[in-house]
Amino acid sequence: MADVSPGGAPAPETPVPQSAPESPVPQPPAPEWVVAPPAAPQTTAVAAPVALAGVAPAETADGLLARERRKNGWRRWLPMAGIITFLMLVAIGLLLFLGVRMGPAALAIGLIAAVLPVPLLVGAFLWLDRYEPNPLRYLAFCFVWGAVVATSVALGVNTLAANLFDRWGLSDSLVAVLVAPFIEESMKALGPILLLWRRRADWSGITDGIVYVGLSALGFAMVENVLYLGGHGYQAGVEQYGPATGLMNLFAVFIVRILFTGFAHPLFTSMTGIGLGISSRSADRRVRWLAPIAGLLAAMMLHGTFNLLPTLTVKFEQPLIMLYGYLGFMVPLFFAVLGFAIALRSWEGRLTERILPYYVRTGWFAPPEVAALGSLGRRHSARQWAKRVSGDAGQRAMRSFQSASTQLALLRDGLQRGLTQRPEDLSRAQLQEQRLLSEITGYRTLFNGRDPQTPRAFWNGADYQIAFPDGVTRTVAAPDEPVVPVPVSYAPQPVYGGYPGYPGYGPPPFAAAPYAYQPAPSYPQMPASPYGQPSAPPYGQPPVSYAQPTASPYAEPPNQQPTPEPEPLQPDHQPWQPPRAG
Repeated sequence: MADVSPGGAPAPETPVPQSAPESPVPQPPAPEWVVAPPAAPQTTAVAAPVALAGVAPAETADGLLARERRKNGWRRWLPMAGIITFLMLVAIGLLLFLGVRMGPAALAIGLIAAVLPVPLLVGAFLWLDRYEPNPLRYLAFCFVWGAVVATSVALGVNTLAANLFDRWGLSDSLVAVLVAPFIEESMKALGPILLLWRRRADWSGITDGIVYVGLSALGFAMVENVLYLGGHGYQAGVEQYGPATGLMNLFAVFIVRILFTGFAHPLFTSMTGIGLGISSRSADRRVRWLAPIAGLLAAMMLHGTFNLLPTLTVKFEQPLIMLYGYLGFMVPLFFAVLGFAIALRSWEGRLTERILPYYVRTGWFAPPEVAALGSLGRRHSARQWAKRVSGDAGQRAMRSFQSASTQLALLRDGLQRGLTQRPEDLSRAQLQEQRLLSEITGYRTLFNGRDPQTPRAFWNGADYQIAFPDGVTRTVAAPDEPVVPVPVSYAPQPVYGGYPGYPGYGPPPFAAAPYAYQPAPSYPQMPASPYGQPSAPPYGQPPVSYAQPTASPYAEPPNQQPTPEPEPLQPDHQPWQPPRAG
């Protein structure tokens, strides 16, 4: 697979020079204090178009963009409308079934009691997903799938299995051990599996897998709790001794099902989520198939083991079996998976710090910007800073900047892992990289260069060009560890070789103060960068060294004497001495 450099261009082995366009290309507006670089010559060398292996010459970038626009029409919304209609019909059928089976009063009471813990658990999963929030429609799909489709199928299969076991003279409790784990875990995982099949590019790894399957399991557990709280709890008590007994049973079931074992379904299904997350970020076909299967089998075994505990407790009339199994099995497993998810969240949160330095070396990001993306606390501080210098619009722009930067890191990480291998997918990934870089450049216009308390500096991909108070711009090397996570302004970005339909790529011109990204009608050829043409390293390898500028465009103006170094100041008075005693 051809290597890809930032900006979406495959790195050519030998760039072919050609003449630049006759008309000058507009550049993004610079702040007032910017020291303008010298004008670029009318004729300069730029990278020639580079064709992708296996891509037909007629498949240009314009054609890909046109095809993406067609997908955004009715053909894209029709499947979504069909899915929503299907889920609504199944939900209505499920409610009618439960209402007839339990009665309206028991259904209402069970539904209210089952919904109480849902906001807290949903918030916990959304907290895991804060670095790269998934689209709300995907999260809602997984939750509704678990609550409607998975519950309906599992209810039907379990009821049928119970009738068959009764005919065969077997205990109904065997259904919970032999049948329920298989059908319930399979149906809870099916929705996220379909999502992975259709939207693999939107998965960032194991965290997304845990979030998607966790919400599916949460929806399943909510409807299952309606059956236990309303049917086996309240309704059974009312039929035996009246409403008072029904309420007592309701509270008892609530304590057991919600407070003590409310995390059971998300905990078991998280094993499947781990397998799906590994599959989503692996280029090995064997891992893509075996990881979800292994995760699903682990979820089934954990679920079956948990259901076996009350069965053995009733069989041998030993309550300690359930107590020891809960304290020795469920609680340690819960905290182990919780700690793993929190550690994994921090690891995936630092994805930008691992991937974006490649864009730092090619001039698209400054080191402080990457440092500002490394943790949620730093991201919050950056949004507060943007709000201070640019108001609410700047805060919104900073939030969008952070989201686009994280998506860019995920995209580049996928390219380095080899997740995108087909030529058409590679072309689409390059277009997405172009779009993200253009959006990031546009978001910066709302908060860069507007803080009088920050130094007036540029980042050229290798050094800072800082305008000192004496009016001279000097080159300053970047520190090893960026300590001020505040963005700085930029020199013109480097130019990358083109690909089908794009002879060269640079940031499109933006208006002076638009907030939303406005795509340019075309991407014209850009003059070559004074910082040299970077060559992208092979995937999985650290970036190689990049060409340094032959002459800094921020040198002192001609006919200006360099500022002499000041002489060391000599004290004009005696140092202060403490008074002598006496």
